[in-house]
Amino acid sequence: MINRSFAVFAILLSAFLFGSCKPAANPSANNGAAFGKAIKLAFVTNNASDYWTIARKGVEKADAEMDDVTVDFKMPGSGAADEQKRIIDDLVSTGIRGIAVSPVDPDNQTQLINDTAKKALVITQDSDAPTSDRALYIGTDNVAAGRQAGELVKEALPNGGTIMVFVGKSDARNAKERYQGLKEALQGSKIEIIDLRTDDTDRARAKTNAADTLVKYPDVAAMVGLWSYNGPAILNAIKDANKVDKVKIICFDEEDETLAGVKAGAIFATVVQQPFEFGYQSVQLLAKILKGDKSVIPANKQINVPTLVIKKDSVDEFTKKINALRGRS
Repeated sequence: MINRSFAVFAILLSAFLFGSCKPAANPSANNGAAFGKAIKLAFVTNNASDYWTIARKGVEKADAEMDDVTVDFKMPGSGAADEQKRIIDDLVSTGIRGIAVSPVDPDNQTQLINDTAKKALVITQDSDAPTSDRALYIGTDNVAAGRQAGELVKEALPNGGTIMVFVGKSDARNAKERYQGLKEALQGSKIEIIDLRTDDTDRARAKTNAADTLVKYPDVAAMVGLWSYNGPAILNAIKDANKVDKVKIICFDEEDETLAGVKAGAIFATVVQQPFEFGYQSVQLLAKILKGDKSVIPANKQINVPTLVIKKDSVDEFTKKINALRGRS
């Protein structure tokens, strides 16, 4: 009787020990659904512009649609490459599995992206680094957007004239490509580009650059702003100089002052991207790829989101839509 009881006990003990020796369930197994939001992703901007508020809405929408994903949204306050690097390194150290980044200085951040890609899935958005190991790029075809801006300049200045161009950093790929497209569109026209002025994402300096241009080149016919805050900076400088009706403005994106300027007729037109789609599609794509679906990666590793031209006749409708994305009434 004792031997039989001992045998039963031994069998039960073996079963218990065998069960306890099983490997622990992988938190990311079953796409993390069994363990809550297990797939950690991040969306990293290249500055703290209001432009990114719309991208955040896209990120939040995609995050809300997937129970097995959580997304950290990061904005470098200074817009400096070293600050962006610190953010990315910190994210990797916390176990982030996928990052969508708009590189501040793609040419000099290629190694950073390559090193990060060894530890997490990396895609670029808004600004590309095509020679890096990023999985794909999603955003604007910036050369085409620059051409679009160039066509608007020609429309605003049918008789030609001189123009000044402004941007935060001339070595950012989206800045280079927009400037390239602008120059391509203006080839053979009577429009001459004086120069390209940079401000290192400093809004006060952006306005000063525009104001200095109006003093140094009093006959300048138009000013072109390639980054989102350049439009308001140019507009305010022109207002201060009482030249609203004399100098045309063509700019990018949909800051409040830009749209108000378009509505008032002070800004001829703005070329708008669709940052909501950058945020939404980036999160969707990162999640799909990490879950094993690589069919979402195009052969050329680029997904272009088309830009839109907003003029006075379309600004009210656009503003209504964009305010809804910003959570405004």
